[in-house]
Amino acid sequence: MTIKRNGSLRSSKGPAEYFTGAVRVDSMFYADDPARVSCGIVTFEPGARTAWHTHPLGQTLIVTAGCGRAQRWGGPVEEIRPGDVIWFPPEEKHWHGAAPTTAMTHIAIQEQLGGKAADWMEQVSDKQHQA
Repeated sequence: MTIKRNGSLRSSKGPAEYFTGAVRVDSMFYADDPARVSCGIVTFEPGARTAWHTHPLGQTLIVTAGCGRAQRWGGPVEEIRPGDVIWFPPEEKHWHGAAPTTAMTHIAIQEQLGGKAADWMEQVSDKQHQA
């Protein structure tokens, strides 16, 4: 049995190459072989968001606070709120983040395949975010 104590992993800023705006990532746990799952709490300040990306084995988001937005490639921008659970299937291009004037926090759960949990792409434009 392993216990990951609250606060034992440092908070980090979302890197500018993968995020727009102020984003804090609090890792809850990382996968240790043979497991592949990792989980983090991600807080987006108003207007902050991820870049477009995919996950080789999909991703589940659980919104815990605020009001956010999410979009899959070719689909409409969807509003997401606390209690919503969002599933992105494997390799589905998508983004997620806060609404323009409201912060949002979610739990993000994803699995690694070949040591990789995400493939990052281009930034989401202000026009795409505010659609």
